[in-house]
Amino acid sequence: MLELRHLRTLIALRDTGSLVEAAERVHLTQSALSHQIKDLESRLGMPLFTRKTKPVSFTRAGERLLMLAEQVLPQLRLAERDLARLAGHEHGRLNMAIECHSCFQWLMPTIDHFRDHWPEIEIDIPSGQNFDLLPGLTREALDLVITDNPEPLPGVHYEPLFRYEGLLAVANQHALAGRPWVEPADLSAETLIVYPVDQSRLDVFTQFLDPVGIRPQEIRSAELTVMMMQLVASGRGVCALPNWALTEYLDRDYVKALPLGREGVWSTLYAAIREDNRALPWMEDFVRTARDTSFAVLSGIKPALPRS
Repeated sequence: MLELRHLRTLIALRDTGSLVEAAERVHLTQSALSHQIKDLESRLGMPLFTRKTKPVSFTRAGERLLMLAEQVLPQLRLAERDLARLAGHEHGRLNMAIECHSCFQWLMPTIDHFRDHWPEIEIDIPSGQNFDLLPGLTREALDLVITDNPEPLPGVHYEPLFRYEGLLAVANQHALAGRPWVEPADLSAETLIVYPVDQSRLDVFTQFLDPVGIRPQEIRSAELTVMMMQLVASGRGVCALPNWALTEYLDRDYVKALPLGREGVWSTLYAAIREDNRALPWMEDFVRTARDTSFAVLSGIKPALPRS
């Protein structure tokens, strides 16, 4: 009667707060997910959550099943890890690199959690690479790259982790601060603060400014997010960052953030791995841990859609 897929669906519904996003997270259509829940409720003879509430409000029966899911699913995950280790898959190397300056907020707890369960896997994040990261995968100089700019490379697979929205941070007193969103032309008279990377890797250029041929008045770079926020708050420029990277500054009312355009600019973050490593149990577990940790610690992200 009660299956593991039901427990995973209820957890997704609780974490996302909506049927639409829960369906994306468990890779179902919204109608298929609704049918699954209605079928389960019919078997149990009672509702599991209150319809038309946002976020979703669970009934006592739903809360009880969530409690069960929180007990069973981690134990199942632990058993799968133990079985993989017993099968002799416990040794390996995970050299990774990051094309995302603000990723450490979720990546470090991911690594900590992974090390607890796979202590025999050697993990390293080498610094100062003097080569292109993604081609480094094909040469086996790296085993995993976190990127939002997938390139078609032979033997490289891109596992989607989550989607995020790029937002423009401005000072609280900035003339744009009261706008519902910004248009590309609004940045033509601004100093745009960016990370010191090639502009072809920045969504604010590739998805927002470049398509309409608009350039900021000035471009300034800063290494750290906190430095960028200090410059923005003091009125010395604006910057575009992932929504999760701005959460703590918005909560403290340090800056204001606006969508890039009426529809916003959304991107997907990927874990790039070699095809020959893709099926390794510990590699699969690292990707799953990265995805689960991201949803646990970040605000404003959405489930990733399968890459076509």
